[in-house]
Amino acid sequence: MKMNKLLPIGLFFLGFILLNTGCHTKKVEKTETAFSMSDTMMTRCKFYKVQYDDVKNEIKLFGKIATDNNKTAQVYPIVTGVVKSINVELGDYVKQGQLLASIQSREVASFQKEKSDAQSELAIAEKDLQVAQDMYAGKLNSEKELIAAQKEVEKAKTELGRINEIYSIYRLKGGSIYNVTAPISGFVITKKINQNEQLPENISEPLFSIADIQEVWVLANVTEDEIAQIQVGYDAKVKTFAFPGVEYQGKIDKIFNVIDPDTKSMKARIRIQNDDLKLKPEMNCTVAVNYSENKKMATVPSSSIIFDKNKFWVMVFKDKNHIETRRVDVYRQFDQITYVKAGLTENETVISENGLLIYDALND
Repeated sequence: MKMNKLLPIGLFFLGFILLNTGCHTKKVEKTETAFSMSDTMMTRCKFYKVQYDDVKNEIKLFGKIATDNNKTAQVYPIVTGVVKSINVELGDYVKQGQLLASIQSREVASFQKEKSDAQSELAIAEKDLQVAQDMYAGKLNSEKELIAAQKEVEKAKTELGRINEIYSIYRLKGGSIYNVTAPISGFVITKKINQNEQLPENISEPLFSIADIQEVWVLANVTEDEIAQIQVGYDAKVKTFAFPGVEYQGKIDKIFNVIDPDTKSMKARIRIQNDDLKLKPEMNCTVAVNYSENKKMATVPSSSIIFDKNKFWVMVFKDKNHIETRRVDVYRQFDQITYVKAGLTENETVISENGLLIYDALND
């Protein structure tokens, strides 16, 4: 009877011991299981060897695309008159010497008369000289009269040469039509002329502005609190709102040391090659200016940084069987690069792409 009472109690303790033994065995198996990257995962990941580089800071500025003043031409009319035809529109590409517009002008007609008169006067002076030479040879006039006839020819030639120079400079032709031509090759960036318009005297604005935009200026606005941080020679990255995925590289090559009273800012200039002609004058843009802080720090790609539990982490790679989740102290982070103040040493290798997959596998 006593044995029957003790039997259930003994079975209970035996079950408890077996249960604990089973649980302990499972825990040991989980602890001893090691993580190893598969060959497929190795090909999907990228790796980066930690380097110590100069720490650079960045200032974000706003600006506009502008034309190079030395590659821009303003086309003013040299005569008054009526606009008879216009051959180009705003935004058109033109070649040097190409016809832009035609103006019918009374002044051009007067130039034509002056040229005709000068040609006639030269012809008369040459005939008078021939007569004077013949008479001098026959001793019918003096040397003084011969010299006077020669001077009249020289005077007539000078006047005709002057008029021919005017024709050459302004590309004048016969009649009363003045042809407005492009002084340089480039794009028409302003056009202030209309068909049948009467052009007044002393016109103050150009009819056309033409610019070569294969190289453009970026004029960035530097506020007063940023002036001390900007210097000539600093690297600059330019992005436009029209093409946000395209980044243009350049350097600050000039600082205009004048404060605009309206914007309270100073202009900094960056020259940008524009071979694809995507950049147009007056486009808005952002300018990221980089400058050195004169100290070195560990650098890694920003894609290698994992933010979790309000902390920054990287996956330090030794080999496919030894990968460490390590907390780091981030000093400054940009789109492409991150400076790490503590947690990494030079030449260590971190996973720079798809590291989050490894992080989840090791830390879930």
